[in-house]
Amino acid sequence: MNHTRNKRKSIQTILLILLTLLCMAVCLFPIYIALLTSFKSPLQIANSIIAFPKPLYLKNYLTGLTESNFLTSLRNSALVTFPSVTFIVLIASMGGYTIARNGKRTHSIGAMEKVYLLSLMIPFQILMIPVYKMFKTLGLLNSLFGAVLFEIGYSIAYATFLYIGFVKSVPKELEEAALLDGCNPYQVFGKVVFPLLTPISSTVAALHMMWIWNDFNIALILLQKDSVRTLTVKQYYFFGQFSSNYGMAFAASLICMTPILLFFFLMQRYLVDGITAGAVKS
Repeated sequence: MNHTRNKRKSIQTILLILLTLLCMAVCLFPIYIALLTSFKSPLQIANSIIAFPKPLYLKNYLTGLTESNFLTSLRNSALVTFPSVTFIVLIASMGGYTIARNGKRTHSIGAMEKVYLLSLMIPFQILMIPVYKMFKTLGLLNSLFGAVLFEIGYSIAYATFLYIGFVKSVPKELEEAALLDGCNPYQVFGKVVFPLLTPISSTVAALHMMWIWNDFNIALILLQKDSVRTLTVKQYYFFGQFSSNYGMAFAASLICMTPILLFFFLMQRYLVDGITAGAVKS
């Protein structure tokens, strides 16, 4: 009986591994094709898409860097992403702390949690036209500052929810002890609570760094001039302009992917640990 059960578990394990490998192959195959194509000349691409390039055609990357104006777009992405993430962490941590500690005592503060929840249910497509008209009226179109404002406002709700779950795990006794020592509420948060929120802060920063860096819809609506386009929008227009030259188009795309891929590999531990920690707190 045990032998049959062990055999069944072994078969299930093998099938699960095979299914995982199949899913990996399906996900990685387009990237593999893009990587191969980026090192091929137009003639090599015409001969075979799957064949390995011989020799490697590096001109695609050199031309892609210059034609795509990579450094300007990289600067724009950085100027939108880093300030947005910084303010999201600061604002959401204070909001999550306030709701977690005072939501049950003060109805207006507790209602904010429901307002945030409702805002998460609104599809972005509903906001596109009103946001465009509002930013045009305020003179914030084609402005990196305007893009930062919208990214912060659009991301606060989800980030706050992550903080609410984590703040509930912080012992209140630490805050009470700090108050007895003479700290005011702002010092309690800044010197006692916020340092304890480092795991979830790392998670919020990593998640929103990837989301804002890879954001396309907001950047496409608000940043239309070539001088303020971020990498994702620049890549979209560049790929359309050079769609006949797949080698150079894929080379530029892979260059644009490199910074956020490096960031993800460095921060993936914080992503898993922080989300798990914030999810299990009550």
